[in-house]
Amino acid sequence: MQLNLETMLTENKNEIIYSKNIIELLTVANEYCLFTEKAEQYQKEDIIYYYLKICPLLYLKGILLPSVEECDFEITERYVTEEIWEHIFISLNKKIGQEDNFLSFNNNEDVSEKNIIKQSISEQIADIYQDLKDFIILYQKNTQAAKINAVAECYRLFATHWGNKIIKLQMALHNIIFPGVPNETEI
Repeated sequence: MQLNLETMLTENKNEIIYSKNIIELLTVANEYCLFTEKAEQYQKEDIIYYYLKICPLLYLKGILLPSVEECDFEITERYVTEEIWEHIFISLNKKIGQEDNFLSFNNNEDVSEKNIIKQSISEQIADIYQDLKDFIILYQKNTQAAKINAVAECYRLFATHWGNKIIKLQMALHNIIFPGVPNETEI
């Protein structure tokens, strides 16, 4: 039995969009989003430890995403509104308090004192949430094109946005749990 080219392409795309790596990322991303939406119900220490544990897993699942081409640019849209983002940011900021701000190097710049910028743990978490929640919602649409675009956009945003934010977030949270512990350059 011979398959035509269109059938073969559809089957190949189905293999990709329902692959183990994508389903696992969806699962971890959903856990991250559900916790983030309810974070105000938890104690500060529980919040910090949760993100310290889930962020490396998210990064691992993100790096395993396949690179696929979007098939219909009009399908990809943002679902997390500014109000939702702001609610998450404010609730986390209140919980984390004075330790919310940290210093980091500006991306794609020379490593020097002038490129050190002040950042916020709450902002990093909210930004990652926005990218992952948009991925989850778009992937849940009932078309193959929406699922392909969800994966393509998630991959793009991992490479340009939330992957780097996870790394910065992990370091900032680590320094809250282990304050004053000298790093290798100070030993």
